[in-house]
Amino acid sequence: MQHPPYLQPGDTIAITSTARWTNPEALSRAIRQLQDWGFRVVLGAHLYRQHQQFAGSDGERLQEFQRLLDDPAIKAILFSRGGYGTTRIIDQIDWTSFMTRPKWLCGFSDVTALLCQAYRLGVQSLHCTMAAGFDDKPGRAASIESIRQQLLGQPLHMSAAAHPLNRTGRAAGPLLGGNLSLLATLVGTPTEPKYEGAILFLEDLDEYRYHLDRMMVQLKRAGRLAQLKGLVVGQMSDMRDNPVPFGREAYEIIQEHVSDYAYPVAFGFPVGHEALNLALPVGAPLAFEVFPTGASLQHNPQASTYV
Repeated sequence: MQHPPYLQPGDTIAITSTARWTNPEALSRAIRQLQDWGFRVVLGAHLYRQHQQFAGSDGERLQEFQRLLDDPAIKAILFSRGGYGTTRIIDQIDWTSFMTRPKWLCGFSDVTALLCQAYRLGVQSLHCTMAAGFDDKPGRAASIESIRQQLLGQPLHMSAAAHPLNRTGRAAGPLLGGNLSLLATLVGTPTEPKYEGAILFLEDLDEYRYHLDRMMVQLKRAGRLAQLKGLVVGQMSDMRDNPVPFGREAYEIIQEHVSDYAYPVAFGFPVGHEALNLALPVGAPLAFEVFPTGASLQHNPQASTYV
């Protein structure tokens, strides 16, 4: 799987939205930060347009993203925010130019659909904090800095503390994943990537626990969990319950649905809808190790030598 060219000072990063609208104030920090790193910043023409909850109509968002995708001067696209709307337009995107001149697609949450499409096309992308998240919350500085490091091609090394539900072991393969709700939504569609041989990572926000269970059941019944090399579980934030409790926490639900398999599993990675949301290179060959003392993910070009 190829990675787009890593960025150099003076390269251009575009900011757009394929989902919800935002406002200039929310993006001002991101624009300044990208410029401070030495990049040029261009903004999508419809970035601040409001059409219901979306950043413009489906046609406007599609047209804008296509123009930025096809522009050879743009080396990366950082999405302004998530929400909902990407899957409404994804089937109309023409990826021909992208395959000739791949560029970094950078975002998470609803943007998971685009990261999965890039994975399906054999191109790496970046699961990371989006432009509206460039704020001063504790932990955010590390998240923002991790974007710069990945765009410049610095090797990934991410770790997590030991967790009682972890399953030890080591594995290697391309990294795949993102928002669980989006992954479940993509099953059976032209955007769904192949799970076989991948290290899958999951995160989600604001779901009922039975919804989480239903999505894990969907992935399992569809055969998507059986042939993984490993499972990395990030933040399951603000999970809710019904008046009659579901009876298990989010991590326990996930652990139950992968208990039949032998691959390593680790919980608590700093990825998801929290201020500490470190950038992950989707599609990159990684080594994944889970020990009694903790777990790690790191770049490993020789990843296929692991079993």
